Amino acid sequence: MIFYIVIPAHNEENTINLTLESLIAQTLQPKKIVIVDDNSSDKTSEIVTEFCKKYDWISLVKNRSTDEHLPGNKIINAFYKGYDFLDNNYDIICKYDADLIFPKNYLETLALHYNSDKRIGMAAGHCYIERNKKWIRESLTGKHHIRGALKSYRKACFNDIGKLKTAMGWDTIDELLALYYQWTFMTDDCLIVKHLKPTGDSYNTTSKYLQGEAWYKLRFGFTLTLLASMKLAFKKRSILCFINYLHGFFQAKFKNTDYLITTEQGKFIRQYRWKQIIKKLFKS
Repeated sequence: MIFYIVIPAHNEENTINLTLESLIAQTLQPKKIVIVDDNSSDKTSEIVTEFCKKYDWISLVKNRSTDEHLPGNKIINAFYKGYDFLDNNYDIICKYDADLIFPKNYLETLALHYNSDKRIGMAAGHCYIERNKKWIRESLTGKHHIRGALKSYRKACFNDIGKLKTAMGWDTIDELLALYYQWTFMTDDCLIVKHLKPTGDSYNTTSKYLQGEAWYKLRFGFTLTLLASMKLAFKKRSILCFINYLHGFFQAKFKNTDYLITTEQGKFIRQYRWKQIIKKLFKS
């Protein structure tokens, strides 16, 4: 299978070389990698340029944006800068972060999964972070969710879901829309990806409001947003996060912020979420 990879990077001079080295060492090498230097003020571009000199299938694109480190719009806008640089001759398109170390068989294993079932639209491994000199799974979300740091998509699925939404929560929206269009997605427990900078470590307070806003844009409604806020705030051990999530939701509601999905898609997503909640309640 032909893999194309886009890597948005903002001030990643300490990690981008490790990410690229792990991708170069793959048993199934990607055909093209595009790194988007998203307004870095460090040596990210210089490091990537050296890789470009050695490998003609690695490219650098520079993007001018803000210095803020925010999830959602900034990251996806940078992704599209790289995506637009590519042609359409791929089977799998990947959006990867610039602070990951992949096992050597990562892409080869993904290809096996994609080839085994033509309805798999998305596939990935798991992010692991270092704690007390041990690598443990980064567990902000359930193990069946594909983290935004290591997304991969079959081309047909990517097109069906309308590609990536420029909003926080895009890495949940894509999975829900994939299900809506009758695709499946999967994670492989054997694929351990080292995540060198834990998610959200450098996000500012504004990003906390964006999560609640994203749930509004997904047409969750108040009750589902309340439950989602409680769950994520509990995982982060922060009552302030809970308050910020609800603040973001009501702020979007009072502003009549535009939704990201259709009414029918919203109905499907709410029904799916409630089924998942009921399933967990009965399971416990």
